[in-house]
Amino acid sequence: MIASLFLFPRVASAQSVEKEPAAVLELGGAASWNFKGGGSSFGPTVAAEVTPIGNWLELEAGVTPLFGRHSREWDVDLLFKKPWTISKRMEFMLGVGPAWIHTRQNGVTTNSFSAEIAPDFMFWRSPKHRFGWYLEPSYEYNFGRGHEQSLGMTAGLLIGIP
Repeated sequence: MIASLFLFPRVASAQSVEKEPAAVLELGGAASWNFKGGGSSFGPTVAAEVTPIGNWLELEAGVTPLFGRHSREWDVDLLFKKPWTISKRMEFMLGVGPAWIHTRQNGVTTNSFSAEIAPDFMFWRSPKHRFGWYLEPSYEYNFGRGHEQSLGMTAGLLIGIP
């Protein structure tokens, strides 16, 4: 009887279940403030998010070019997020993961790795999760020379991809 549960799954009930998007595209703007140098930088950001394990794990990969006074930086990150559904229109996620940082400052180019932690607040226009907006503060610790630390803020639009 136990084997039949795995071999012959139940037929879906007559109630409709809201289908989550296959992926979520995040388009927005980013700001970063360095603790050590006190400098700030700004730029656009794009990320894609998928859910390999429902209600347990979401993966977000993103790219952010940041432009500051006498510096240019490219951040590429991969966050492993634990989601919590607050309501049908609001989600909260806590993400951690690695980032690769390519910096050009005062004519010197460096590459380094860092660790990032980012709480993520997502607000949807409807329970179908087609369009919405997000707010994602972050903290980053760079393992490269100088061990820079920074606070960041990303905000923008969410687009659910069916």
